[in-house]
This record gives sequence, C-alpha cells and structure tokens, in this order.
Amino acid sequence: MDNKQVIGYTTGVYDLFHIGHLNLLKNAKGLCDKLIVGVTVDELVEYKGKHALIPFEDRIEIVRSIKYVDAAIPQYDMDKLTVCKKLGASYLFVGDDWYGTDKWKKYEEEFNKEGIKIVYFPYTKGVSSTQITKTLKLARNDDLTELK
Repeated sequence: MDNKQVIGYTTGVYDLFHIGHLNLLKNAKGLCDKLIVGVTVDELVEYKGKHALIPFEDRIEIVRSIKYVDAAIPQYDMDKLTVCKKLGASYLFVGDDWYGTDKWKKYEEEFNKEGIKIVYFPYTKGVSSTQITKTLKLARNDDLTELK
C-alpha cells in the first residue's frame, strides 16, 4: 500500500485577501494531504503590469496563517510546471476563468505528461480583487471630495 502524501499546489497574488481566495484554498485542501501555496512576489506582480497594494511579506504571512495552507512559498516566475515537479505535487489548483483557454489546454497536456492534474475551481460569484480595488479607489476619492 502506498502511503505517499498527496501534494497540491496553487498560486496567486492574494492582494486584498477575500472570501474567493479562502474558498479556493479550502476546496483545494479538501483534495490533498498537503497544500502548498505560491504567493506572487512584488516584482512579478509589477512584471504583469499591476501593483500590489499589500507588500509581499504581509501577503505571504496572511496566506501562511490560513488553516488550510500547509506551506506558503514565494512565486518568482510563471513556470508552475517546474515548481509542481520540484514539490512533487499531484495537483495544480486554479480558478475556472482559465478553463478552456488555448493557453491552459496546452498546460493541461504538459502537466498530464508529468502525471499532474489541473483542477479548476469555480470563481466565487460577486468577488474580485480588481472590483474591490476599484471600489476602494472610488470610496477614497469620495472621502477626499468631502474633505475639501
């Protein structure tokens, strides 16, 4: 009998951590023995043309403190396959907004060759870091207007 631990991996920026993030981590942990989470470093966030509001050190500490997360590690690049192989992961967990895209169909083929299954979780409806950021900016601008 094989008592090998099933390892799962997922990544994210986890800026403005919200219930959608928690749902993904909770669901992922339900499918593996050990859940390792890659947290995108600030330099990679900026490379993707964005800017994290919360510094990397704070974001990784928040993720590390979630009870479903067994380990949080820095994500330095977009090469998830190499990280999964290095960690011995059987699963890569992602949001279903990627499902069916040409890029992710190609990833599925590459991951399957290595015996790693990509599992897509449904996005939590009504929750988006981008939308939260926009709402905060609007609210802050309104507050500034009231101060004048």
